[in-house]
Amino acid sequence: MSTTTALSSLRPRLLRVWVADRDLWPSAAPIALGALILAVILATFGLPSVDLHGPLHRFGVMDPLCGGTRAAYAVIMGHWGRAWAYNPGIFALAAGCSLALVRWLYGRVSGQWLSVSLPRRASWAVIVVAVGVLEVNQQLHAGLLMQR
Repeated sequence: MSTTTALSSLRPRLLRVWVADRDLWPSAAPIALGALILAVILATFGLPSVDLHGPLHRFGVMDPLCGGTRAAYAVIMGHWGRAWAYNPGIFALAAGCSLALVRWLYGRVSGQWLSVSLPRRASWAVIVVAVGVLEVNQQLHAGLLMQR
């Protein structure tokens, strides 16, 4: 067995990163651009006056997205601690959107598209655990999230 084969067999097969000659996720950049446009609107006009809460919110049941608008506004305004208190998931969303836009710009200029994949089971496991942890966090901060 060669050293290369031996080393490659030790690599975890969970995360796969490669460069493709075409964009395998063509919808990522438009979604990220839409989020950026919404962020600019939020920064310009402030928080919406319309109540965006779900029906269970009145009974003290928070969902993982609760506090997301206020967290997004806090991130845009540079209040990182306040954003974390309202919904820490906003940092993953902001990072994902930023990476999607940088990836798109680099791909358009170079013709090489960075691609990342996880096995389907691992992807679902990460999503379920992340949403579960976020749900617990949001429920622990129900008092803050129920304030106007």
